[in-house]
Amino acid sequence: MSCPCGSELNFDNCCDLYLKGAPPKTAEQLMRSRYVAYTLGNIDYIEKTHDPRTINEFDRNSTESWSQKSEWLGLEIINCVEGEGDDKSGTVEFKVRYILNGKSETHHELSTFVKHKNKWFFSTSKTPDIETFVRQDKKIGRNDPCSCGSGKKHKKCCG
Repeated sequence: MSCPCGSELNFDNCCDLYLKGAPPKTAEQLMRSRYVAYTLGNIDYIEKTHDPRTINEFDRNSTESWSQKSEWLGLEIINCVEGEGDDKSGTVEFKVRYILNGKSETHHELSTFVKHKNKWFFSTSKTPDIETFVRQDKKIGRNDPCSCGSGKKHKKCCG
């Protein structure tokens, strides 16, 4: 069986190793194994791999509810910055697709991971900044004078 994390590896040789206690070597491996833990309802693993410094932000009841009520459709890793063997921290940007209450959802997150005593932990998360389109020219409304100089309203001329 291929691993639900999307790595294309066999589950037994991928996230199952971490769920059974082997320490992930990278922040991305921890991210993938945490996703699989959500799909399996393994909230103990989610809690155990949370940074002790930010564990007070962890709400076990809502996490468990979300895990159990969702139909998990897939994980997409978008970007990883640091988080390798010698790093002390790293970030993983990802998207998770799932169905909740009959509605298809996408959760887009930028997660920060930290390493304590040679072990990776999830620390914090935020919604990534989405680039906003900024208009370079002034918007011409339908009832504004036409920019061609005809004196007519834009909607009756070039609009």
